[in-house]
Parts: sequence; structure tokens; C-alpha cells
Amino acid sequence: HPPQVPLRLSSTQDPPEPPPPSPYQERPWEYLESEEYHLLYGADPVWFGYRRNHKGAIPPQTTRKACKNVKLLDQFICPHSGVILHPTHTGVCMKQYKLLTKAIEQAQDHGLLWLQVPYVAAPREDFSNQHPAVGKTPPAPALAPGTPWYPWYEWQQPPADAVARVRRLYKGYLKEEADPSP
Repeated sequence: HPPQVPLRLSSTQDPPEPPPPSPYQERPWEYLESEEYHLLYGADPVWFGYRRNHKGAIPPQTTRKACKNVKLLDQFICPHSGVILHPTHTGVCMKQYKLLTKAIEQAQDHGLLWLQVPYVAAPREDFSNQHPAVGKTPPAPALAPGTPWYPWYEWQQPPADAVARVRRLYKGYLKEEADPSP
């Protein structure tokens, strides 16, 4: 058999040369500081004006792989409150939003992104001493037998009509009172 020659279509043009590799292929974070980026986006973040091109009313949940560019991650954080911007605001799908949130939290844990700790004011009523359970211990009363230390510990006999009502409700369950006389 004769050796097989690869099939080549005849064309009058030379095959197009592949595009030159991007100078930002290895270091994508340098693109965010480049003049090319500022001409394209200006002062807006990357996601500004972004609308995913998809078929139908529901956007697909698969997008590109998440990148680990800290300056890019910083664009998805609100500069005023430090909150991660919601996908309805940025246009990112929920799957990538979860990965983005995870990457931002990881970058904050490693100290690569700033982290704003929220200020929580302590409620005043939790630390007041204007109620009876908090304050100075009262002086000991005259320690007569049968007197309580605090006045609210003293036994108070319930009203007779309340006792009669309870006895009437639970008469089938009460034991008969034994006569104290022998």
C-alpha cells in the first residue's frame, strides 16, 4: 500500500495565525490595573452592565470556573457596608455566588481582603441596676424565727374562694383529709 497523505483542502489563503497569547494569561490581576481595563470599564466594577446571554427566561446555573483574583473578588463586595453583593445585583448565578462567597471568606480569613467587623451596641437595659434582683444586698432583718430574708419570700395564704374552686375542680383526685383528733 502507498503511504497515506493527509487530506488538505486547497485554498488560496494561508491558514490564519493563532492570536498571540494574552500578556495577562499568567497574572490576571495585572489586567485590573492596566490602561486597557480602564478604557473598557472605567471606574465601574467588572459586573456592571453584565447580562448573561442565555436562552429562555431562567438563566442556566453553569458558568465559567471561579477565579482566585483578589482584586476581582473585591469588586463583588459593597465598599460602604462590606457585604457581599447579591446575585440579583451582579448577575452571577447562585452556584457561582456560593463559590464566590466561599472564596471571599477564605481571602478574608487569610488577610488578603479587608474585613469589616460590625459594631453592635450593647443594650443599656442589660447592664442597669435599677431592678430588685440587682443592687445592694439589704441589711439582715431582725432574725426572728419565721421571718423571711426578703419580703417576697413570705408565705401568703390564697383567698378562700380560690381554694374552694380548686378543691371543687380536683375533688375526684384529692385524698380525704384525716381528722387530726385521735
